[in-house]
Amino acid sequence: MKVTLYGIKNCDSIKKAKKWLENQNIAYNFHDYRVDGIDKSLIEQFLVSQDWQVLLNKRGTTWRQQSEAVKSGINQQTAIDLMIAHPAMIKRPVLETDNQLLVGFKADQYQEIFAAK
Repeated sequence: MKVTLYGIKNCDSIKKAKKWLENQNIAYNFHDYRVDGIDKSLIEQFLVSQDWQVLLNKRGTTWRQQSEAVKSGINQQTAIDLMIAHPAMIKRPVLETDNQLLVGFKADQYQEIFAAK
C-alpha cells in the first residue's frame, strides 16, 4: 500500500501522525508543502474525496490574519487560491492511501484505516 502524508514538518499534528505511523512500522512518503510545493492540481486531487471546507484550516493564525472581505467571500475557488498562496491554511495532516484520503490526525481513525489492510 502506498501511503503519503502531506503537511508542514514543524506542525505538531504532523509530528504526531509521523510518530504513529513509525510506531506501527508503516512506511510512508512525506510531502512537505514548503519544500515539495503545492499546486492547484494537488488540491483538486484532494477535493475529489474531501470538501474544500474540510480542507481549509480556519483555526490557524494565517486564516485569522485574512481580511473580513476575504473571510466573508470565501468559496471553493478562493479557498483553493488561498491554500496555494498559504499552505499553512491546509488542514494537517492529509493522509493519502491507495483508496482513501483523511484530513486531520486521530489515532483511532488511523488504526481503523490500517487495521483493514
